[in-house]
Amino acid sequence: MTDITIPGGKIRSFVERIENLDTELQELNEQKKEVFSEAKNDGFDVKILKEIIKLRKQDQDERDERETLLDLYMRAMETAQPENAAKAA
Repeated sequence: MTDITIPGGKIRSFVERIENLDTELQELNEQKKEVFSEAKNDGFDVKILKEIIKLRKQDQDERDERETLLDLYMRAMETAQPENAAKAA
């Protein structure tokens, strides 16, 4: 059998660093919840705030394309006959 040396100290270092990052992420997520709760208590709509955050992550071209498609789809839907009326005709 071949002797394989596994660097246990290095593995432990990676695992501990990842565990620390997981802990930090949990703490940050808790802080994020607190900020949303504070905004809600001040009368702001949290869903809208989340939508704004989502939009700000996109570049301007992506936002423009999304808004154009949304507008196009909404107009198409509004001008289309309802399903029941189309079947009855």
